[in-house]
Amino acid sequence: MAGLANNLLILFLVFQNVCSGFRNPLSVFKRYKDATRSLSNECLGSDRPVISLGLSDFALDIRMPGVTPKQSDTYLCMSVPLPVGDEAYVVDFKPHASMDTIHHMLLFGCNEPSSTNSYWDCDEGTCKDKSNILYAWARNAPPTRLPKGVGFRVGGETGGRFFVLQVHYGDISAFRDKHSDCSGVTLHLTHQKQPLIAGMYLMMSVNTVIPPGEKVVDADIACHYKRFPMHLFAYRVHTHRLGKVVSGYRVRNGQWTLIGRQSPQLPQAFYPVEHLVDVSYDDILAARCVFSGEGRTTETHIGGTANDEMCNFYIMYYMDAKHAVSYMTCTQNANPEMFRDIPQEANIPIPIKSDMLKMTHGHHEETMDTDKSSLVQQAKKEEEILDQDFHMEEAMEWPGLDLKLGQVSGLALDLENNLVIFHRGDHVWDENSFDSKFVYQQRGLGPIEQSTILVLNPSNAKLLHSMGRSLFYLPHGLSIDKNGYYWVTDVALHQVFKLGADVKEPLLVLGMALQPGSDKNHFCQPTDVAVDPITGSIYVSDGYCNSRVIQFSPSGLYMMQWGEETSLGRARPGQFRIPHSLALIPDFSELCVADRENGRIQCFGLETGEFIREIKHKSFGRELFAVSYVPGGLLFAINGMPYPGEAEPVQGFVMNFSTGEIIDTFIPLRKSFEMPHDVVASEDKTVFVGDVHARAVWKFASTEKMEHRSVKKAGIEVQEIKEPETIVEARLKNNPESSGPLKKQEKQHLVRQASTGVSFVLITILLIIPVVVLLAILIFIQWRKTTVCGADGEHKLNSSSGRILGNLRGKGGGGLNLGNFFASHKGYSRKGFDRLSTEGSDQEKDEDDGTDSEEECSAPPLPPAPSSS
Repeated sequence: MAGLANNLLILFLVFQNVCSGFRNPLSVFKRYKDATRSLSNECLGSDRPVISLGLSDFALDIRMPGVTPKQSDTYLCMSVPLPVGDEAYVVDFKPHASMDTIHHMLLFGCNEPSSTNSYWDCDEGTCKDKSNILYAWARNAPPTRLPKGVGFRVGGETGGRFFVLQVHYGDISAFRDKHSDCSGVTLHLTHQKQPLIAGMYLMMSVNTVIPPGEKVVDADIACHYKRFPMHLFAYRVHTHRLGKVVSGYRVRNGQWTLIGRQSPQLPQAFYPVEHLVDVSYDDILAARCVFSGEGRTTETHIGGTANDEMCNFYIMYYMDAKHAVSYMTCTQNANPEMFRDIPQEANIPIPIKSDMLKMTHGHHEETMDTDKSSLVQQAKKEEEILDQDFHMEEAMEWPGLDLKLGQVSGLALDLENNLVIFHRGDHVWDENSFDSKFVYQQRGLGPIEQSTILVLNPSNAKLLHSMGRSLFYLPHGLSIDKNGYYWVTDVALHQVFKLGADVKEPLLVLGMALQPGSDKNHFCQPTDVAVDPITGSIYVSDGYCNSRVIQFSPSGLYMMQWGEETSLGRARPGQFRIPHSLALIPDFSELCVADRENGRIQCFGLETGEFIREIKHKSFGRELFAVSYVPGGLLFAINGMPYPGEAEPVQGFVMNFSTGEIIDTFIPLRKSFEMPHDVVASEDKTVFVGDVHARAVWKFASTEKMEHRSVKKAGIEVQEIKEPETIVEARLKNNPESSGPLKKQEKQHLVRQASTGVSFVLITILLIIPVVVLLAILIFIQWRKTTVCGADGEHKLNSSSGRILGNLRGKGGGGLNLGNFFASHKGYSRKGFDRLSTEGSDQEKDEDDGTDSEEECSAPPLPPAPSSS
């Protein structure tokens, strides 16, 4: 048996060793990539590591050999031979560079480098023969990923035998400490034949001149394609500081298809082509770079220094291996007239947030500090709001419930926190309003003659201002941007309007009047508008008969859209069934959509429209009408009436934005919700709900509870201790402004109570100490008397008092150990003195745990959230 066991053990070890030789090469490369992160700022000297990644794969590290540029705008090159003689394929890249050190780098493939030195000035050239660009990096770009089955062919009879790395050191101020630079890139190569061969198509302007002070300068490039079909999968834009936007297109039979469009001031990575574009024989490839000469006092030309400019549009493509061409260029404009028809998006600069601009221009640390401070402030603000225990209740004294209104479709708060109501006057949306093609059927009524926009005092509902006469047919959504402009939608007109608070005529109109549609210039019953306070971008939810969100530039030019109609079965991310209401969350750069008939909230990234998450609860029911965000982390929403046989009531919801958890729900006490259509909330948690059927507006306010917390008074931290049964409520009635003084009075009252309690404890301790000292003296005197009682007294001392003193000193007799003394008594816990009752206290400490005492301010538990569905 022993021999059999030994044989089995040997077989197991051999099998394990053999299997380790066949582990997944990609997983090995991943581990290798993780291991080389620490090498990004270290020099590898002349030892170019080639690391085996299995039977057919290997990694090649290409780095600058510890160089220190002497002047700005230095271009340095170095070469590395392909470590194998037969054909191989590059299938992945990982850059090791920071814009704090370098401006950009290029990787070329060729057969004969311009120099055999360890590195050289690129003015001598990169390669003596034809070179192909394999990779490009600039401005803190992430790694490039190639599609599966696609690789750059190197080695063999047709591929290059050398890699040449070119690094542009723009501003050398980072080298004041004379450190050595080892920027570069790690390649993942394989010997396995790839069915599709990757290549690079470079479109580049060579003769553009940017006059000083010129606001807009276009650089156009266009070439006819005369080869076998290729498939475009990634693109990269590159300019210097004057570039605003670069766009590339395939033009076929007069139709322009976008390949990619990006700001060159963002990280200059290879971005994936959103929808794969194929290019066939006789198609035209076209690109435009938009520059601005503002701030320059002399002409700017195309060139290699940081003060020059570049206009490059790189396209990564793949072709069938038997027809593959690895590198192509286009440097001319074969048809200038065609650019009259270029899509307008190509002329619109992409707004760049200041923090991103700082990062891409090398101020990364400053940005990180700013971001960290901003995030900390945001987290503190959110924590303060969410730690408060509150409940929303109707403000019973609010007189606005009795206003004579039409169907209330939209609500907003202006810059002074006044309530703005958008209603339909004497017009009604019913089954006769539209035909089957969504064309409005009651145009003969004319526009609404009453004022459709009312501005009210939020405390007493007094009318402050009115506007919107004879402008609208069926009002719907309303929002107000950071500059105080009103943005409204009209579902009958199928339009979006921008209005000034005191201007009768619209400042901007989007959509075609009374013409439903689904292209870039038409809406179909648009529902709501949101405006980004940072970039000014306009977002429109469109709508009852379209299922999309559209982004426009601040001037109203179409930018992009996302969303589709909900398919059968469970609604997927990005699908809508009436995108009904928008809430822009600038704190997180998200846009949340009330997806009405799907009964959920969907949140998307502002920059990309990418789906981020869904918030959905069973208590929403089948419909969720509106959503509103309060800075600091609160999300408010209202649902629709339950379907027959369903039990979920119509109500308002308060949610934690970060988690989606329901914190509170609320309903009116006067009247009842019939079809609540919109909700808006202020930072003091005053909430207004407009109902399209009840033709009413309710006001709700929060009832808050004071919690246990630390308060600094006159530089001394005082604990406010709340008895479990004692709750101090601050009711926010009709005047939200009064809540401040009320809370202040309550806080002062609690501090006085806490101070009184502390004073009482202190006096008690001071009184007890003399008593204890007096008792100690009496015990000492009694002991002294016993010492003159002869042998009997001495025996008693040794047998009783001595035993006690020994316990006090501990086993070693060298010190006082109260723990050992009290531990000799029955029922004592070794974790310290038996605790007194700590109910209502938050200061606890185990003697054995070695940790410091903590002061923990805890709030009462929030109401349990309904289960998500």
